[in-house]
Amino acid sequence: MGKVFIQAKDIQDVNAIWIDARFDLADATKGATLFAEGHLKNAIHWDLEKDLSDMTLEKSGRHPMPSKEHLTELFQKSGLNHDETIYVYDQGGAPFATRAYWLLKYAGFDDVKIVQDGYIALVEAGFEVTSETSTPAQTSPKLNWQDQLYVDRFYVKEVMEGKHNKVLVDARSYPRYLGEMEPLDPIAGHIPTARNFDWEQLKEGNQIVLNEEITKVVSKDENVIVYCGSGVSATPLFAVLDELGYENIQLYTGSYSDWVAHYEIATGEE
Repeated sequence: MGKVFIQAKDIQDVNAIWIDARFDLADATKGATLFAEGHLKNAIHWDLEKDLSDMTLEKSGRHPMPSKEHLTELFQKSGLNHDETIYVYDQGGAPFATRAYWLLKYAGFDDVKIVQDGYIALVEAGFEVTSETSTPAQTSPKLNWQDQLYVDRFYVKEVMEGKHNKVLVDARSYPRYLGEMEPLDPIAGHIPTARNFDWEQLKEGNQIVLNEEITKVVSKDENVIVYCGSGVSATPLFAVLDELGYENIQLYTGSYSDWVAHYEIATGEE
């Protein structure tokens, strides 16, 4: 078993906690629809926009960081406990299970695994599927917030200014990083000083894979902050670096969509 990822066929603990994080950025209702059609028995559905973001916040990026209070309520109503293994899955090759994974690690849950090959692989491995929704008994887990995993735009600005020995890595496509195109944000470019590693280089079919090309962009002795457009597709980088043994990784949850509303940007290569 890997530190972060596990293949569906290798899962033995059927009584673990299951979190279904399927979503579609092009259709915000798709995840809930897929869950209603069928999901692993006893799985809980976490929606990217309703559960894993606080969409009420303005000028904080497209998928703003939820508050600790918001997350505490989510974990309690989801019936989470620290002494149970938590498996998170999405459709595979997507950044939604990794977003949930990061938030769970941020809250101090240690025994969390991402199902690397996603929902279909779990079905093919013989796990029971249902369309019935279960309501877990509410719990009161004692949360141990890992604040060192999170940075906001004010901290990132200090990194850009050279006040912290950190490396920024932009997980968006190379053309977006260069500022040659920008389909979502008002200004094209990247956070000054950032390097680039497109998260889709970690996709292989319906899996997130350990593409060690990323080690050519950042080394294990560097302190890394990953970001993307809205703090979602940077989380596969976080998870893969975690799996590869990097010890100093942080996520700028607001990411470029937050940054561009407040500070200067850069274009071209750094």
